[in-house]
Amino acid sequence: MKKKIVIIGGGVTGLSTVYFLKEKSRELGIEIDCTLIEASDRLGGKIVTDRIDDFIIEGGPDSFLSQKPWGITLCRKLGLMDQLVSTHPIHKAIYILSHGRLKQFPEGMNLMIPGRITPFLLSPIVSWQGKARMGLDLLIPKNKEAADESIASFVRRRLGSEAVTTFAEPILATIYAGDVEQLSLAATFPQFAGLEKEFGSLIWGIWMKKWDARMAQSKGPANNKSRETGQAEKLTLFVTLKNGLASLVQSLQEQLSGIDVQQGQRVKALFPHQGRYAIDLSNQRLNADAVVITTDATTAARWIGSWDGALSGHLSSIPYVSTATVSLGFRREDVAHPLTGFGFVIPRLERKHILATTWSSTKFQGRAHPADVLIRSFLGGAHQEEVVDLSDDELVSAVYNELKPVLGMSAKPTMARVFKWRKANPQYNVGHLTRVAAIEKETEKYAGLFLAGAAYKGVGIPDCIQQGWETAEKVIRFVQKGA
Repeated sequence: MKKKIVIIGGGVTGLSTVYFLKEKSRELGIEIDCTLIEASDRLGGKIVTDRIDDFIIEGGPDSFLSQKPWGITLCRKLGLMDQLVSTHPIHKAIYILSHGRLKQFPEGMNLMIPGRITPFLLSPIVSWQGKARMGLDLLIPKNKEAADESIASFVRRRLGSEAVTTFAEPILATIYAGDVEQLSLAATFPQFAGLEKEFGSLIWGIWMKKWDARMAQSKGPANNKSRETGQAEKLTLFVTLKNGLASLVQSLQEQLSGIDVQQGQRVKALFPHQGRYAIDLSNQRLNADAVVITTDATTAARWIGSWDGALSGHLSSIPYVSTATVSLGFRREDVAHPLTGFGFVIPRLERKHILATTWSSTKFQGRAHPADVLIRSFLGGAHQEEVVDLSDDELVSAVYNELKPVLGMSAKPTMARVFKWRKANPQYNVGHLTRVAAIEKETEKYAGLFLAGAAYKGVGIPDCIQQGWETAEKVIRFVQKGA
């Protein structure tokens, strides 16, 4: 008898779970009956691409990391390798707003760690006192305690307070829309903790890593590499798809034949029932042998609360914040700044609504007509969630008024698009990995219950795809065990 599998949530984690579940079950000759439930009227979650005239506008993520292999792996499986687009090969600069003016980050910076001495010493964005304090990282001994700590605590300890306000807060915190005083280093940027553990000094560790990379490159590429492998190696750190990331969602949707997809269906209740799981929808009840929940942790906690308070409590302890993106289109002639770079970040000391701005049409070619430019700004987050409550017109006005003196706009935008993401950004605060371990341990008590998604082990697209694959593997093992 076929096992009934229900996946709740049609974002990239849920879609990836279905895709790999189909692939694995087909390979093993296992028959399953699968249903995908999505509360909204579309699939893709925060991946949404709009096209207005020649503007390609991303509402959520605009790219993904090529160094995390799962995004590239899925694109390869879906036949999307020829659609991958790298960042601009020349205009790679990143800027920071300092005292109302844009100043370029020192060449060779690895987020907050100087990779090259001369550009760092000549940069005006860090005071001489701040530079001297950051240099002390070469002498400060490594921390031997294993306890998790916040990003701010770590950066302050290794590089000083100015490095927190100049680099960590506007760069690292913006990625998670969080508070660096709360965000867990181990859960967000474990590579930095690894550098300290291996080398003691972060600066020395970065230099050694670069040296190792040069040595490996000098040996030349290995032979017998496939064409697609060669393609992947030529990609930059961040990549997107030619027609927007929604192409990935569309390709996954095209693989859903044989899957019962129910969109616009909200789960009213979910609970164990007679050795299986009952899922109450607005107009029916589904009974499943296994359930995969890929929604936000808050929603999962609400469903689980009536039958496992401990698990629900762990899930509820993962906080969320709200954000918004505002994309504006301009005629190129109406923007004085050359926009030769990816964009800029804004420290909290500048007291702006905007957290960061991407020059989308420079970062990725083909995002706008050559006579236009596309600029996308990020707002909200842990320190100013209330900005998301502004109307779309108010958000557009606020962003335009803050960009105008910085970029030299001489006319208002010809296009504007606002996306709001209320309580959609999970916060990996200190102790997050411990919370996730407790969730996994508690979930093991329930055969056939699986949790996956951005709330747990990575917020990026490749992270969610990997969780989809891992969850599909767990479901297959569950099915095989019960066969």
